Amino acid sequence: MSPEAETRKKSVTLVLGGAQSGKSYYAQQLASHFERVAFIATARGTDAEMRSKIARHRRERPAAWRTIEAPLDLEKAVRAASRESEVVLIDCLTVYVDNVMSAGRKSKSKSGSQECINAVCDAIRTAGASVIVVSNEVGSGVVPPYRSGRAYRDFLGQMNQKVAQIADRVILMVAGVPMTVKESGASQEKRDESPIAVAKDELMPFANGSGKRHSRSREQFK
Repeated sequence: MSPEAETRKKSVTLVLGGAQSGKSYYAQQLASHFERVAFIATARGTDAEMRSKIARHRRERPAAWRTIEAPLDLEKAVRAASRESEVVLIDCLTVYVDNVMSAGRKSKSKSGSQECINAVCDAIRTAGASVIVVSNEVGSGVVPPYRSGRAYRDFLGQMNQKVAQIADRVILMVAGVPMTVKESGASQEKRDESPIAVAKDELMPFANGSGKRHSRSREQFK
């Protein structure tokens, strides 16, 4: 089986990292192996700066990628996008969890974080396409001084754990360098046989089979 054929197999990949760690750049490079890509954006244009940032990131993505804005109801967006795509790229859970918590405070909803986590994970697990998920690793910093901050850290940390459990691969980005935390199935067997070849395949993705790299700088991504 060719490296490109293996990459195209249905899988779930979680890309974690801190701010400006290169996680979005790396996730987009992985997605560029596929021809039909659905990009699920969870950010909202709450102010002029954010709207400008969203517009810039949209311009920087390949024109052929379909963008779906899903600040809430991520599970519905994943199910819908996976019906018409080879891969669904979610960027990111970090913002999505904040959106869910903000919406809950405004509506005074009593639905718990576990219900949200289960719904999102079920949609990812049963998706008809490969799924790449981007999220921040929030457990390595200091304990937030405010209750809301601790609640957010716990919510996102639990979401990351559950997604990692169903993921075939978990990548931790450190200063732009991908570190494999988890890998299962045929990909792990191939890595054991030829780790250098696999690393080369992962870092030299093909855009629509053309063999061309994206030219965007990693500094442009979170």
